[in-house]
Amino acid sequence: MRKTSVLKDAQVECALVVAAHPDDVDFLASGTIARWTAGGMRVVYCIVTDGDAGGFDPDRERAEVPALRREEQLAAAKVVGVDDVRFLGYADGSVEVTTGLRCDLSRAIRQVRPRRVVMHSPEVNWPWLPDFHPDHRATGEATLRAVYPDARNAFAHPQLLRNEGLAPWTVEEIWMVGAPRPNHYVDVTEQFQLKMQALRAHVSQTAHAEDLESTVRERLARQADETGRPGLAEAFHVVTTA
Repeated sequence: MRKTSVLKDAQVECALVVAAHPDDVDFLASGTIARWTAGGMRVVYCIVTDGDAGGFDPDRERAEVPALRREEQLAAAKVVGVDDVRFLGYADGSVEVTTGLRCDLSRAIRQVRPRRVVMHSPEVNWPWLPDFHPDHRATGEATLRAVYPDARNAFAHPQLLRNEGLAPWTVEEIWMVGAPRPNHYVDVTEQFQLKMQALRAHVSQTAHAEDLESTVRERLARQADETGRPGLAEAFHVVTTA
């Protein structure tokens, strides 16, 4: 089996994070993001939907939700050192692997020009199925197709080069969250409180969860146990693409 060689963080000037909904990155990877930005890495978020089908307040006007969730994601991003957040505005709950979404994600990749992309796994993770929305898997598959072959191919979505001047770009590695077979773990013990602060910025999603901190801590501790080390860890399936 081919062994994955993970780039050192110091080699990665910029990373792009593609997530289906506001708050996904904070549940799954914000401790890692905080480590990266503290080390000088530029991180950009690309959020596919505005999470307009989310929330737990039956009295809130649904038309207010997209703007609210964008504001929450912007606040959460700032907590972990991210100041570039891009929203694609797709409908929550209706994400499909379309040519249009692949083009939009290819555009983001060519604009940002990251060496590393963090993305949802397109695979079903059966033991954790209730935690992983169908939008996650569709976003993961669309992102995978944007990374390879679209963004690196000058003849894919030719309007990006012809009309927008966006030259092809090759992403060197992908870091999948929610994958059934993680092969790389990041110690986020020191970043845990920043992660919790980012999660609490999503007030519409987390204010009702009295046991949020203990639930998140338990999962991260379990993932750290998989490495045979104490502490808290976020898990990824890393694949080199070049």
